[in-house]
Amino acid sequence: MVWMHGRTVNKELDPGRYLRWMRADHGGIATCAIDLPGHGERAASGWDEPGRTLEVIEQMVGEVDGVVDALDAAYPGMFDLSRAGIGGMSAGGIVTLRRLCEPHRYRCASVESTVGNIEFFFQREAVFSPAHIARVDPMRRIPDWRPIPLSVMHSRADSVAPIAGIESFVQRLRAHYKGAGADEGLIRFQTWPQTGAPMEHNGFGRVAGEAKAQQVEFLTRYLLGT
Repeated sequence: MVWMHGRTVNKELDPGRYLRWMRADHGGIATCAIDLPGHGERAASGWDEPGRTLEVIEQMVGEVDGVVDALDAAYPGMFDLSRAGIGGMSAGGIVTLRRLCEPHRYRCASVESTVGNIEFFFQREAVFSPAHIARVDPMRRIPDWRPIPLSVMHSRADSVAPIAGIESFVQRLRAHYKGAGADEGLIRFQTWPQTGAPMEHNGFGRVAGEAKAQQVEFLTRYLLGT
């Protein structure tokens, strides 16, 4: 399972999440947390500013598969890449959704506190050109999405990533699954009215344990199940 954090933080955020995955039933899930471009060990001045968000997302979309390939090359035979998962929160979640709009190897995906309708999300930001938004926006590429199990978790009070930015995406994606003859139930959309988390965005506050348990169950089912 590869996981990508949100803007301004780093891959060491929330290590308890990774421990839960590695201690999952049926042998555990190998975990790789990745620093976004310009963040963490890859820190670069200005890359964590809002005006660089689309650039960060676009670059990471092009890099994530290379990380998986490098791990496979460094540890031959250790990982079953037919059971690879991908996910992230906030900006890392956008990377995940955008990557899944092109041919890929991933069996399932999990995103949190993110948006899939980039045009809606950034319509208030004059710093991004319509062409750049269109290039990154997962919403516009739903017809290219191959139906796979997807877990989406969100606070309805999120003040950073408004619920409409992911709810509209999930609604359109479910219609795509149905049109493709896939089970709409492969998409799990879990929301809470409020969680008590900072800005209702950073973590899930008082329901964090519940959210993490649901995520472990989801990943165990689709990565370790038969």
